[in-house]
Amino acid sequence: MSKKNKPINQKVMSFIEKARRAQIVECAIETIAEVGYAQASLGQIAKRAKISKGVISYHFANKEELMEQIPIEYYKAWHTYIFPRIEAQKSPKEMLRVYIESNLTFIDQNRQHVFAVIEMISNTRTADGKLQFAAEHDEAILLPIENILTLGMQEGVFREFTKSSARVMALTIRSAVDGFTLEITRKPHLDVQEYTRELVTIFDKSTKK
Repeated sequence: MSKKNKPINQKVMSFIEKARRAQIVECAIETIAEVGYAQASLGQIAKRAKISKGVISYHFANKEELMEQIPIEYYKAWHTYIFPRIEAQKSPKEMLRVYIESNLTFIDQNRQHVFAVIEMISNTRTADGKLQFAAEHDEAILLPIENILTLGMQEGVFREFTKSSARVMALTIRSAVDGFTLEITRKPHLDVQEYTRELVTIFDKSTKK
């Protein structure tokens, strides 16, 4: 009887543990959004989650491990939101438009998480004092844009790009999206629709054949 129930119990426990971890991460995001990264102690996060610090320590070795989960969860949520929308489009031009629109919409709808990620990137340092996340551009971020540009060239929709110039355009598009991320944290009442329309127009004209 116990052997039969054991796999089910393990599955239930795994589900509960994942749900608890997700709750702790969400409360960490909310705490950072309210008081900033430096002031977001495990005690404050535990208080917001209505659990003890010991429960957090059971799931995360320390504050650093918990904080590192924030950008990981952000990237996973971003990927799940963005890519199905791009893949549903039939032309490279629409793919690029949807890439820009869906990125800005996702950022707008996840402001607390965005702020928490920015706080983490700005404050997390290595042992020698360097910014831990001040790394070169992530290929996983730039490659989808480059793929859209390449497909657009192949179909005669976009102007010709060399490998180097395609990277420049991809960096420019991504930088514009990241610039919106910073802008919306400074200006909560920013007109997101107008901002989005302008970016779409800019890159429609700059990629047009």
